[in-house]
Amino acid sequence: MDATLVWPHKSLSPPPRLNRRVTMQNLRRSPFILLSVLTDGNFDTSSSSSSTHESKSVYNDNWFDRLAINHLSNSLQASAGLRSKKSGYDGLIEAATMASRRFSPVEQREIVIRTLETAFPKPILSLIRRVVPRSKFAREYFAVFTTVFFAWLVGPCQVKESEIDGRIEKNVVHIPKCRFLEGTNCVGMCTNLCKMPSQAFIKDSLGVPINMVPNFEDMSCEMIFGEEPPDQSLDPAFTHPCYKQCKGKSIQRQHKTCTN
Repeated sequence: MDATLVWPHKSLSPPPRLNRRVTMQNLRRSPFILLSVLTDGNFDTSSSSSSTHESKSVYNDNWFDRLAINHLSNSLQASAGLRSKKSGYDGLIEAATMASRRFSPVEQREIVIRTLETAFPKPILSLIRRVVPRSKFAREYFAVFTTVFFAWLVGPCQVKESEIDGRIEKNVVHIPKCRFLEGTNCVGMCTNLCKMPSQAFIKDSLGVPINMVPNFEDMSCEMIFGEEPPDQSLDPAFTHPCYKQCKGKSIQRQHKTCTN
């Protein structure tokens, strides 16, 4: 059975014809065929690769990116009962900031999980879980899928290797500079509105554990598919102080820090 793939490229031009047929059997042997087909070496979301706090990354969102961003932003606003007057990624950041100021960390995580359940229908996720059961293939496939279809949310990213049960797998998504963390500039919004609810949602929906490891020094992050995250009391992400220019500073009136 041939697999027809359509990539939402900036130029909206169709990908070049492949020299050989891409079959589902080939995809199951190597999910990285999917990545090469979809990106065709032209995947570029940001015009800046700087990882410093001073240099603001610039993103050239295409039509697919804008559609996905607005859908997620509207879903978050609906789940939180909030309304942002901004559109695009600025609207998503404003909605996240308002949620962080109005709700406790536990409530923030619950809101994001409801948002993700709205944005990604359960029947589709259940189908993916049945078709791609927990395995090396699943871990590597989800890593590739994230780099291709979610760069609009987290920024440009790439697949890296790690060791699982004594074997080397390409199951890690490395994000040199997280778009959401840079936009919010808040450790608490990273942990409560991204890391914790995403880890719970992905494991519950797709059956694959994931550990998201942010680096608050350079704003990079690694998403490790197949690795169970540590308990919050042992997670280094919850011991890091927030940035001096944190956009969620006002929540510290209600809570000791941005994270708890």
